[in-house]
Amino acid sequence: MSACAFVALTPRGLALARRLSPVVPGASIHATVAAGQSDVAIERVAPHLRALFEEGTTIIGLCAAGILIRALAPGLNDKATEPPVLALADDGSAVIPLLGGHRGANRLARQLADRLGIAAALTTASELIFGGALDDPPAGYGLAPGSDAKTVGAALLRGEPVDLVVEAGQADWLLGLVQHSVPGARHRIVLTDRALVPTANMVVIHPAVLAIGVGCSRGAPAGELIALIDATLQEAGLNRAAIAGLFSLDLKLDEPAMHAAATHFGVPFRVFDHAQLAAEQHHLHTPSDEVERAVGLKGVAEAAALAAAGDGGALIVPKRRSANATVAIARALAPIDPTSLGRTRGRLAVIGIGPGAAAWRTPEATALLAGSDDLIGYSLYLDLLGPIVAGKERHDFALGEETARADAALALASTGRRVALISSGDAGVYGMASLALERLEAKRDACKGVELVVAPGLSSVLAAAARAGAPLGHDFCTISLSDRLTPLAMIEQRLDGALAGDFVIALFNPAAATRREPLERALAAIQAKRAPATPVILARAVGRAEESIEVMTLDALEPERIDMMSLVIIGNSESRIVDHEGRRFMLTPRGYRATP
Repeated sequence: MSACAFVALTPRGLALARRLSPVVPGASIHATVAAGQSDVAIERVAPHLRALFEEGTTIIGLCAAGILIRALAPGLNDKATEPPVLALADDGSAVIPLLGGHRGANRLARQLADRLGIAAALTTASELIFGGALDDPPAGYGLAPGSDAKTVGAALLRGEPVDLVVEAGQADWLLGLVQHSVPGARHRIVLTDRALVPTANMVVIHPAVLAIGVGCSRGAPAGELIALIDATLQEAGLNRAAIAGLFSLDLKLDEPAMHAAATHFGVPFRVFDHAQLAAEQHHLHTPSDEVERAVGLKGVAEAAALAAAGDGGALIVPKRRSANATVAIARALAPIDPTSLGRTRGRLAVIGIGPGAAAWRTPEATALLAGSDDLIGYSLYLDLLGPIVAGKERHDFALGEETARADAALALASTGRRVALISSGDAGVYGMASLALERLEAKRDACKGVELVVAPGLSSVLAAAARAGAPLGHDFCTISLSDRLTPLAMIEQRLDGALAGDFVIALFNPAAATRREPLERALAAIQAKRAPATPVILARAVGRAEESIEVMTLDALEPERIDMMSLVIIGNSESRIVDHEGRRFMLTPRGYRATP
């Protein structure tokens, strides 16, 4: 299913969305300001719904069905590509799939209804008669492009005979649909892992029964492994849509070529430990003494494929080799759930959440948060995430425990978990990204197989600048006044350079209750080089309920009002204050005035 959004217009609907969000892992919650805090704030309901629909996002609207119909009707044109849309009463009394019934809406409606203890209001004929649909197969089965599902589905509804051919996978879920299987009938349904192209009156469904076992030398080219898999599939007449995953030995958890190949084929990459593959050694078709000397096993590719295929599985393509890679293929009796097999590499996502408001968090950050098992960060930052923390393991740390945070995140990711390490603002601007990479470098051996992702966020300097007009219209720099990690002499040296270069200067971490000297010395240096009328922005808690943004002159700045939650932006020689409709803005022009 596509990305999914609960859309709530009332506080009751928002509460229900939070309750139901675990049913749809990764779903975000969108709500009007009147409804309460959510992942994404809605300013205008109809345009917001249309934007989600145009992006292909599945919509679960906790509102009247009419609101969804009126908002989306102008954009309806192709039911084959339109995302699912469901109307859910905000008291949980009814759920109705409005669009995309055969593209996941009916199935999702049933899941939500089961959680609520009600019956989904389904109107699709095949759902009502058979409890399913050809063009919306269950997990582990995929409809082949070009399948004539409309014609064959209509034949089923008329009670006409259909030829059901099962070459791979299991047809239990089809037994309600195909009441009379007649060999040679005009209409056919074929379950197969072959590269079969559908013809008229035919539906081809590919069950994910193929386990691709892979091996390669260290640092093998990804293109070579991908080409070998493609050639092996083609020679065996197998369809890549039937691949459940790529599998290997855990020593290869950090092998780039294998991860690249899995990404190329759009399937997971999982690894087994030595004992799991040792149990398959007596089934190998092509044991190798060379492989045994290298890893203590007579075969990796075949053993991994067999281990993934499970009981009753069979090796259908023995090991094939290229210069640096090996591939073998096994077929399982039923679709393979790769998430239940072996282990995968962990992921450490270092995420900048912006100033804290959900509306200022990037979609990438929200998606990574939703897809994480563990959230690690300063307690305040985790609190700011709101409902998206539901169902996650939360690990709170105090200020000053940054190294402990990074180490805890890496330790969890090393076990195969998906971990989000949270920074306010942008993780790379005085945030956790640099420390996480430092600790990853120091713990390289212990962190093999950990994927590192850094998601950008809206830095507080950019947020404050936007609120205050256009203070960063020309060259600017940021300087942290915290001398906990940087000697005060170095801070002063950088400040002197910024003043000499006439940069607009943003002061981060300006002061704390027990750390006032760096601020006092910085302001003394600034006042000595900049005119008293220089515009200054004093920003605090930008993007949060207690936000305060003030535009003033340098001589009016009161140092005692500045603390660790503050950000100070000092204008350059061209910056000026602009008054507009009772508000003060700061403007730094894009260029300097010409001098005679």
